[in-house]
Amino acid sequence: MEHWQAMLATVTFVSVILLIMTEWIHLTIAAFLGALVLVFTNVMTLTDAVGYISKSYPTLALFFGVMVMVRAFEPTRVFEYLATQIVILARGRGNRLLLGVVAITTPICAVLPNATTVMLLAPLIPPIAEEVGVDFVPLLILMVLVANSAGLLTLVGDPATYIVGEAINISFIDYLWRLSLGGALAILTIVLMLPFLFPHIWRTRLSNLDQLPHPQINHPRVLAIGLIIVVAVLLFFVVGEFMPIPIPPAAAALMGAALAMLLAHHSNIDTVNHILRDVDWSTLLFFMCIFVLIGGLEKTGVIASSSSWLAIVLGSNIVLGSIVLLVLTGLISSVVPNIPLVVAMVPLLKQYIVNVGLASPEVMNANFEGTLPETVLPLFYAMMFGATLGGNGTLVGASANIVAAGISELHGKRIPFGLFLRYGFPVMLMQLLAATLYLVIRFLI
Repeated sequence: MEHWQAMLATVTFVSVILLIMTEWIHLTIAAFLGALVLVFTNVMTLTDAVGYISKSYPTLALFFGVMVMVRAFEPTRVFEYLATQIVILARGRGNRLLLGVVAITTPICAVLPNATTVMLLAPLIPPIAEEVGVDFVPLLILMVLVANSAGLLTLVGDPATYIVGEAINISFIDYLWRLSLGGALAILTIVLMLPFLFPHIWRTRLSNLDQLPHPQINHPRVLAIGLIIVVAVLLFFVVGEFMPIPIPPAAAALMGAALAMLLAHHSNIDTVNHILRDVDWSTLLFFMCIFVLIGGLEKTGVIASSSSWLAIVLGSNIVLGSIVLLVLTGLISSVVPNIPLVVAMVPLLKQYIVNVGLASPEVMNANFEGTLPETVLPLFYAMMFGATLGGNGTLVGASANIVAAGISELHGKRIPFGLFLRYGFPVMLMQLLAATLYLVIRFLI
């Protein structure tokens, strides 16, 4: 691959991130134009671009399916009803409401992908905020920060943890024993910061709960059937891939979407055209274009060539290397989505430990089923923590962030890059510090 193509792919990617950060143009338009620049300059063909999108079809299909399901059940007013009940349970107190968002999001994100959880829960936030009399954007940001952090609680809580865990062949139980406490510390960090991050909401008190609107559930029979569909989809998310005939989460989400549209259309609560019109297409297009931009870096060898400087940065000291890798991965993950980042970093890190003589070359085999030496595992743990928690740093750091931004726009408000940065970056820094201390105390001393 020619040097100018690698340079152009890098400049294009960095330019897109800068355009998003400065908010000169909409983030979807920035990513769309960036992807087309790579095609029109022949860095990749249109067929190549579509190929990189198709490699990520499970993510796109999962997002589309959940979006359709959520939209199909809006006419039942179930989201307004649940929002009112949450405000009543919080007794109109802002501090309890913030803690409630943490409490609801954390256990769900321990077993479901964080972006999926945000899509399911985020529609509750705008009506809750309206009833309490606060801005819903900070609450959405809080949900995202918790969702990204709670993914560290289990091996399946975040795609990044699963990808790294599979690379080092760690079992679900071993993960719980070794690393779940680190995820719990990440959640605790957010809880301790709540009064300082959201002081206005924390001090809010709703004096008269009797004046709250009391929305009624519309079409209760339709909703009852819909709940069966949703529960079945969630069940397949957890156990589908372990069945005799594996059913991936993307297929379960698409089946749920088809059944939800069938139910909504034939019960006359909405039409298929209305449901599909309201799908957040801009978010889906953004993800497609990001996959193309990352593909450009991969195709031109930018990612692969990074292996040479990895050895220089990390050296041969595992303790220092783990700390540097955690911080470095966290900072990179704040501007590069963590899924493509860890996909690229895993083989680089394996090559590094082979090059410095810490592991045998057989670990590079795609079908390697053995265990890595205990001495090098902290490096992979560091990458896992950094890639996951780094997603809290900026608006483009994780898929859940983009999903929340799309939902916010559907409810009439943008999440500015600078506003997310004001909340997310301090949280990311404190979480990276907590993760570093945990890693050092638990594995390196």
